[in-house]
Amino acid sequence: MKMKVLIFLLFTAVVSSSGQEFDPDQRLVELTGKKENIGITAAYSVNGSTRWSNSSGWSCQDSESPFTATTLTRIASIAKNFTAVAIMQLVEKERISLSAPIETYLPDLPKDKKQITVLQLLAHTSGMPQYLGEEEIENTVHYNTLQDAMQVFIQRPLLFDPGEKYFYTTYGYVVLGRIIEAVTAMPYAEYMDQYIFEPAGMEHTYVEDIKKEYPGKSCLYHNNGRRARAGKQNDLSNRVPGGGYLSTLEDVMKFGNALLEGKLIAQKSLDQMLEVQPVEYDGNKYGLGWFLYGPPPNENLVIGHSGGQTGCTSQLMIIPKSQTVIVVLSNTSGNYPDIATFAIDLTAYSEKK
Repeated sequence: MKMKVLIFLLFTAVVSSSGQEFDPDQRLVELTGKKENIGITAAYSVNGSTRWSNSSGWSCQDSESPFTATTLTRIASIAKNFTAVAIMQLVEKERISLSAPIETYLPDLPKDKKQITVLQLLAHTSGMPQYLGEEEIENTVHYNTLQDAMQVFIQRPLLFDPGEKYFYTTYGYVVLGRIIEAVTAMPYAEYMDQYIFEPAGMEHTYVEDIKKEYPGKSCLYHNNGRRARAGKQNDLSNRVPGGGYLSTLEDVMKFGNALLEGKLIAQKSLDQMLEVQPVEYDGNKYGLGWFLYGPPPNENLVIGHSGGQTGCTSQLMIIPKSQTVIVVLSNTSGNYPDIATFAIDLTAYSEKK
């Protein structure tokens, strides 16, 4: 069943910016042709079956190794989807309550953080701060544990009273990772491997360790507004549950399909994650771990997450009604508008087919 309202939502009739009929293969080449992106890979599936997939450009430009659907690359904030689904698994098992103050699970928090709820962390309405500056965005300190990483920000004052506003913060998801550890008595990464990645069949998704070599891993690039150049390696250990993963196009597609197929959480839990929160938004609304891309009152027509960090621009989009998953990954940061536009066009293209 085609969703004409979706096409309206995305402000496109599958026509590119040049006015030509959208051709995803041609557009991929265009996006790598002027060194805007060194490498891009993208795909969409319907009912678990891949309908289109292609890649363009290089994983590492100097060696001319192609960037492909199996290239290991950063995925940035798509990690938040993983963490949010893990929290909902534990809600289903009644080991976590969304309405519970987080001191229930982490009793040694500063006083002003104790009454933040799990839901508020998921929804970015907790008041938790974000990176203080470029030094934390391009972090060079290695944190061995999430507890260590939390010390970077946990003593900073809240930006507002919990539940009052929406403010996007990766650090709030670091706290969610610690809650997972506290209630399961398992390291966060181990829980994710066992309960998210294994059920989804994701065999090539890892917490990035700056000290480790990964065969087939993409190099990092950044576009400074003129052209893409080699990006400086930074350490993601200060943000793992919110943006510290390496993965592949194939694995992110598997995650989206596993979610739609009920392999990770029940439909009731997913529906709960897609409820609009009662705060004001500047741009797309946000549920519990998901951006909501539809117009009121159908904000959950298209859901997903964007991501950007050194060496990565990413976009995941899911259309629950048509069981469609769209993923676009680039190994070049600084190009989000182009990657988002391509993902939007590919979403509309998938619904037209």
